[in-house]
Amino acid sequence: MRKVAPALAAGAGLAWLAIAAACNVGPKYRTPAAAGPPVFTEQPPQSFAESKDWKAATPADAWTKGRWWEMFQDPELNALEAQVDVSNQTLKSAEARFRQARAAIREQRSARLPTVTGGASVARERLSLNRPEPPPASEAASFDLNLGAEASWEPDLWGRIHNLVASAVQNAQATAADLENARLSLHAELALDYFDLRTLDEERRILESAVTAYQKALDLTENRYRGGASSRVEVAEARTQLEATGAQAVDVTDLRAQYQHAIAVLTGQPPEGFAIAEKTAAMVLPVIQSGVPSALLERRPDIAASERRLAEANSEVGLARAAFYPQVLLSAAVGLEGTTITNWLNWPSRLWAVGPSVAQTLFDAGRRRAVLQESTANYDALVADYRQQVLTAFQQVEDNLASLRILEDEAQRQRRAVEAARESEKLSLNRYKGGLVTYLEVVTAQSIRLQNERVAVGVERRRLEASVLLIRALGGGWNASSLPQPAELTEKTK
Repeated sequence: MRKVAPALAAGAGLAWLAIAAACNVGPKYRTPAAAGPPVFTEQPPQSFAESKDWKAATPADAWTKGRWWEMFQDPELNALEAQVDVSNQTLKSAEARFRQARAAIREQRSARLPTVTGGASVARERLSLNRPEPPPASEAASFDLNLGAEASWEPDLWGRIHNLVASAVQNAQATAADLENARLSLHAELALDYFDLRTLDEERRILESAVTAYQKALDLTENRYRGGASSRVEVAEARTQLEATGAQAVDVTDLRAQYQHAIAVLTGQPPEGFAIAEKTAAMVLPVIQSGVPSALLERRPDIAASERRLAEANSEVGLARAAFYPQVLLSAAVGLEGTTITNWLNWPSRLWAVGPSVAQTLFDAGRRRAVLQESTANYDALVADYRQQVLTAFQQVEDNLASLRILEDEAQRQRRAVEAARESEKLSLNRYKGGLVTYLEVVTAQSIRLQNERVAVGVERRRLEASVLLIRALGGGWNASSLPQPAELTEKTK
């Protein structure tokens, strides 16, 4: 046993030296700077600015609390949105990928501690008597009984294990941001589909109302034809307009069914048997505060995911650099070996081994340098992608702020156009009844009125969509502080 002490002391000394000398040869990570304007160029719609309820954005804004769709004050939309988090299969897939990334952290962290294995074996063996030094015939056949344990540990001298763990943590954080981005996108997609469906309900109401009015006009024209006051051409014109408008109503019904099916899938339900009752109540346009551009980087989960993958790429550069340094392994083994049960488990049968090993690649034809260049180039590419994503985010906010401002003016003008078209139709119909004009003037006026009413509905749909897209562009109330921290990611889960 006195001979064991020097070896153990040497191994312990080397282990202490390894810990003391451990360092990370990888580059230090800093989030790349991304240029952004101090304020958004586009301003909220004038009606927002004049409203006593409108105010500049602050971190405590109510709509940034999460359930942003409640701003539209539609109970049915709220109920559908609640089903997305529970039943949407795309969201379940993203959540499973996050759990997978979280488990990978624990896998990499295990390398920080020694690996211990144990085993036992029993073998009957016979040695050849024709060997250069043959054993006595009595010892040619024997048992080999083994019982032992081995331990090995790699000190993290150059930060290889540190970078593996850091890379896994950063990937898990990016995956968590991906999950939140998927959640935001799915909720926004449901809202867009729902508003399109409600717009089609309004269009169908307008078309059915027009069909009713055109039927009365056809009846009037047929009566006038029978009385000799109208021609057969005018009857044909009235019937054509009636049937064409009825066909448009059928087409709207078909498109509505497709949106209904899309909503069913988004809420995790089969389209068969899923139905949303028609409703034509006016939709509420919420007041949306955009805040300052500098806050946008903290409010977009897709930007957070991109930044975390950038940090992961930086850790991979550190891994590539660590490959240029020697790999040190400390190992130890203890056990018992015997030839019979009687001598197997006694003191003279003991065995042990302890000592370090060092391995260094001397020649690899430039493979490690190529890996380092590859990881560095990947990092540079992700930096450019990150900055481009930030610019795109600013563009999306500006685009939808502009849409809301411009569409508000368009909606006001379109409402006046609808009023004028209705007045024109009324006057034309009276002139026709008085025999002053042909039915062609009535048809023209009715077509203009119907077209303008449908355009007005389309403008309102675009305003609703721009509101949803602006909310999505602003992050939907999410904040980067919601990302799980390394300590949270390494907690044990069931």
